[in-house]
Amino acid sequence: MANVTHPGDSNFGATTPVLSAPSQYPGMNRVLFLLGLSVLLNYIDRSNLSIAAPLLKSELGISNTQLGTLLSAFFWTYALMQIPAGWLVDRFDVKYVFAIGFFIWSGATAVTGVLHGFFALLLIRIVLGVGESVAFPSYSKVLGGHFREERRGFANALIISGLALGPAIGILIGGNVVDKFGWRPFFLALGLLGMLWLPPWAAWMPRRTVPKQLPASPLSGWLPLLEQRSAWGTALGQACVNYFLYFLLTWLPSYLVRGRHLSMQMMSIEGGLLFLMYAIAAAVCGKLSDRWILTGSSPTLVRKGSMAVGCTGLGIALVLTALASDRLLPWMLALSGTMLGIAACATWAIPQTLAGPAMVGRWTGLQNFIGNLGGAWAPLLTGFLVDHRGFSWPFFITAGVAWMGALSWTFIIGPIEEVNWEHTGHRAIPAGQASTPESSLP
Repeated sequence: MANVTHPGDSNFGATTPVLSAPSQYPGMNRVLFLLGLSVLLNYIDRSNLSIAAPLLKSELGISNTQLGTLLSAFFWTYALMQIPAGWLVDRFDVKYVFAIGFFIWSGATAVTGVLHGFFALLLIRIVLGVGESVAFPSYSKVLGGHFREERRGFANALIISGLALGPAIGILIGGNVVDKFGWRPFFLALGLLGMLWLPPWAAWMPRRTVPKQLPASPLSGWLPLLEQRSAWGTALGQACVNYFLYFLLTWLPSYLVRGRHLSMQMMSIEGGLLFLMYAIAAAVCGKLSDRWILTGSSPTLVRKGSMAVGCTGLGIALVLTALASDRLLPWMLALSGTMLGIAACATWAIPQTLAGPAMVGRWTGLQNFIGNLGGAWAPLLTGFLVDHRGFSWPFFITAGVAWMGALSWTFIIGPIEEVNWEHTGHRAIPAGQASTPESSLP
């Protein structure tokens, strides 16, 4: 139990105990490994179109603006599905909700490899967004319900590392595969091989055994969440994070090939370097943040501090990347990846603590909904700017968005402590039900 007050939020001054009930199950390290692997596949599948973009643009004969539309289509449906996805993982067993979503997005990836034409590809990207929409609400539901605060930094960092390694592997390996065999076999192999993830998930992920007293409607139970200033702060901060992340995911390969005139092979190396540094920095920062909290540092200082440093540093690194000479470009890409890892490692640890186990799906859904509405503009706006202004302006605008994110994570969000939902009128746990013990990584 924890007594919580959030200055600036609707529960300021509350002293009613909050019931946190992460469940204890054996073998959660295996589940954490599967979550990391799933987000790796997730981000290969959502970024593979950008890897194929230079060849696909020539094959279809489309403009940069049309290419930007294809690249952004996924993010619009992905964003719009976050609210129902958050409700689904709070209402139903996350084990089955996530499995269904995984099957849909892997199938959409495979089908992409046999399609022809702009509108067919646009439609399948929309389906891909629907399938992947359950991912991050599911990750937060599992981590928020099975890991203590001082273990969530590293657990979330493994998720973020998988996120970063997805594009790194996709660019490094996918760029060479696409160069040698074309983009269609790449999509088919990704989608079909990804299905092999489902059997171990079915075997290792425990079923939900503690019944929750939750509203029956996807639209009910949201008012207490919408009253929280910190919820809007994480949502705005996520919009900034997603903008600069999606800018790099969707346009970095084209920038390196067409803006810097690199070969597909060199693009794979230098583009993969950025995302490799992203993965390493996220893992290291996540582990260090847990150690600082275990030694007595405040989660507020540690989590918000990493976001402020990472977002500010990334903005500077992006400006330097746009201005760097060809000789310095790899170093600036590595610096950008490092700052990106620092900026991203706490994005989900923060709402997992604020929301608590019973409301984490909804909070994550709201955060990812608004976050992806912001992020979806990055590929579309970048395509327009490249057509009319070249590649430098997109880097400068993205740097400004990163600095805006630093302000949001630092000043809008209150203390990183669990909201007292009982004081707001939301009873997440039935009266008289004892909370189950928290678990931690062995």
